[in-house]
Amino acid sequence: MRVWGYPIWCLGVLQAGSLVLVVELWILPRSGTQTRDWLSVPEQATILKSLLPTMSPQLPLTLRVPASTSNLGPGFDFLGLALSLWLEVRVEARREAPGIVWRERTGTAREWPEGPENLLWRAYEGACRRSSQPVRGWELSVRSEIPLARGLGSSGAAIAAGIRLAALEAPEYWTSQRQIEWGLELEGHPDNTTAALLGGLTLAVPLSEGRLRVVQPPLSPRLGFALAWSEVRVPTTRARAVLPAAVPFRDAVENPRRLALLLWGLQHGDPECVREGIADRLHVPYRLTLIPGGAAALEQARSRGAYAATISGSGSTLIAIGERGAMQACADAMAEELRRVNGTAIARVVEPVLSPS
Repeated sequence: MRVWGYPIWCLGVLQAGSLVLVVELWILPRSGTQTRDWLSVPEQATILKSLLPTMSPQLPLTLRVPASTSNLGPGFDFLGLALSLWLEVRVEARREAPGIVWRERTGTAREWPEGPENLLWRAYEGACRRSSQPVRGWELSVRSEIPLARGLGSSGAAIAAGIRLAALEAPEYWTSQRQIEWGLELEGHPDNTTAALLGGLTLAVPLSEGRLRVVQPPLSPRLGFALAWSEVRVPTTRARAVLPAAVPFRDAVENPRRLALLLWGLQHGDPECVREGIADRLHVPYRLTLIPGGAAALEQARSRGAYAATISGSGSTLIAIGERGAMQACADAMAEELRRVNGTAIARVVEPVLSPS
């Protein structure tokens, strides 16, 4: 299909009888342009609200939201990557009274608060109020593989799930742009919520008036990812508290240089660019002090063949990047070192999640 002479990829379609309405389009650059491999948030087709079919989704249904790593060294507070640890929310039934009744909570969701401080509920309620739609009641069952306070986007996933729950019965179509901007407003930084909502590798830059610009560079299929975490938790507030109020000029200059190498390495699977590009001077050296055994565990991953290894988000999870299919040894080596210091640790090899589930 082509629009104004440009090829397009249809991401979503609504069908009512013989009428098919395209509701979200990726407009792809003409072949031969320099930006053909860099996608940004999709352009949105304009549709009259009166043309859309009015119907509530059939229940039960399941919402799946991925975990996410963030920063990857120099991409501080704006780079995110969706990973295959999942939060699954099964929407069982509607209720008359506003609020959530939890039928079942398994995995790390057992540790979630049940009341109004629950992030999924807060995100759902906030999204409803922002769109001037009624706050409804739901019966939910949730299962999460995402560890809490470990730098893997557990908060971002819960917020994304709440926004997607609110979108189920929205009176009008919610664009991806609207959802990621609400995610930024609710969490305060865009890296995890944007990756959880869009999938893939995301560079999310806040602009004026709450706007968010997102670029999604391609990711080489040759790369693999390994994780390891212990029982040590590093809340975001604590991770930010250890950061200095000012850094030397030479450190501020070095980080964007490294980011350029990192992005090229991630796009092309270039081991040297990934290794040199992941170096950071703004946050990693300070946050490593909060992770017992962290520095030694990162060195163990490199010794087992990882191209690079660093802190995932604010920690305490560690992430290694290397050749796909050869990352289990890196995960095990990091976990073994963390286990030696902390008593317990978990190793996981994960895949990037390249599109929303």
